[in-house]
Amino acid sequence: MCGTLALPLENIRILDLSRDLAGPFCSMVLADLGAEVIKVEMPGKGDEARSWGPPFIGGESAYFLSVNRNKKSVTINLKTEEGREILYKLVEKSDVFIENFRPQVTEKLKINYEKISKINPRIIYCSISGFGYTGPYKDRPAYDIIIQGMSGIMSITGEESRPPVKVCISITDLSAGMYAAIAILSAIIARGKSGKGRWIDISLLDSAVSLLTNVGANYFATRVVPKRMGSAHPNIVPYQCFKAADDKYLTVAVGNEEIWKRFCCVLGLEKLVDDPEFATNQKRVQNRERLVFILNEIFLAKKRDEWIDLLLKNDIPCGPVNTVDEVFRDPQIFERDMLTEVKLPTGDVIQQIGIPIKFSDVSLTVRSPPPLLGQHTEEVLKNLLNMNAEEINQLKEKGVI
Repeated sequence: MCGTLALPLENIRILDLSRDLAGPFCSMVLADLGAEVIKVEMPGKGDEARSWGPPFIGGESAYFLSVNRNKKSVTINLKTEEGREILYKLVEKSDVFIENFRPQVTEKLKINYEKISKINPRIIYCSISGFGYTGPYKDRPAYDIIIQGMSGIMSITGEESRPPVKVCISITDLSAGMYAAIAILSAIIARGKSGKGRWIDISLLDSAVSLLTNVGANYFATRVVPKRMGSAHPNIVPYQCFKAADDKYLTVAVGNEEIWKRFCCVLGLEKLVDDPEFATNQKRVQNRERLVFILNEIFLAKKRDEWIDLLLKNDIPCGPVNTVDEVFRDPQIFERDMLTEVKLPTGDVIQQIGIPIKFSDVSLTVRSPPPLLGQHTEEVLKNLLNMNAEEINQLKEKGVI
C-alpha cells in the first residue's frame, strides 16, 4: 500500500477534552485516520489515566499510552477565565469538540454545547457520558463496571451457577468510543451538505445495551430471562470452548448442517449425523447438555493444536483460545501489522497494538507517540493563536497553562 496520499481526516482538527478511556479511544481512532487531535488537559495533573498503573513506561501508565497516540497535548486551566478564552479561540479554528464530563460540569465550566456552538456554529460537539443528557440517571457517576452491570452484560457473562463476571476489557467504554467516532464521521459528512454543526449525545449505557442484539431479541421473543452460559451460544450448538488433552482450550463453531456432518465425521461420531436428537441445530440446542457431555470426552483425546489441524483440514471453523502472549506471536497478527513499535519522547521504545483499519491506497500508521503532559502547549499557542514567547510565559506564571 502507498503511504504518500492524504489521510482521510487530514484536514480535520479535533479539540479533545476527554479523559480515561471512552473519549480518548474515540479520538485515537480519528487521529489514526489523520485528524489533528489536540488533547486539552489540566496543568500539572492531566488525564487521570496517566496515573492508572503500574505498569508505567517512561513515567506514563501503560493504560494511558494505549489510547493516546497521534495526539498533541496542551494544558489549559479551564477554571480560569483566561484559560477558557484560550479554549474559545481554539474552538474557532476546530471542527470537532469531544468531552466526557458529567452533564452539569460543562455548564459550570462554560463549555457546554450552547456556548461552544455560538462561538463556532460549524462545530461538531460530542458528549460521552455514563447515562446521557436525559433521563433520571443523567447526573449519576459511572465507570465501565457499573455500566456492564446495569446493561445486563454481566448477568450473561460467566459460568452457570457462578457469580456474574465482567468482560475483562472495558467493553462499554470502548463501544461508546466507537459509536462516538461513527457519529462524528457521519456529522462531518452531513456538515459538508448543510454547513452546520450539531451536538452528539453518546451514553455508555445506551451503547452497552445495543450490544445485547440477539440476546435481547431472544428475550423479546420468549420472555425467558437469559442466563450465564460460559463460552456457549444460546442459539447454536456446538459453538463453544472445549478442553484438549494438554489442558489447552480450542473453540469450535458448527454454524450449519453441512459443517455438522463434517464435524461428526472428523470426531468419529458419524452415528450422530442422523440421530433424531442431534440431526438439526434446533434439536442440538434442545439436547445441548447430552451432546456437550459427549464432545467434552472426545476432545480430551488429543492436544489442542492436533485438533485444530484436523478440524481445519476439513474446513470446520475452529481456533485456539490464545493467551495474550500467544496473540502477539501469531503470524496473522504480524502480517496484518497489528503489532507495532513507537518511540516515546522519553526515548523508551514500546510495542503497541496496530491500527485495524486498512485502506487500498494509503497506510495508517503511528505518526507520533502518546504525548507528555503539555508537550505541545507552546507549539499550538504559537502556530494557531499567534502568541509570542512573552505572552506564553505570562500565562505559565499565572497557572493558566
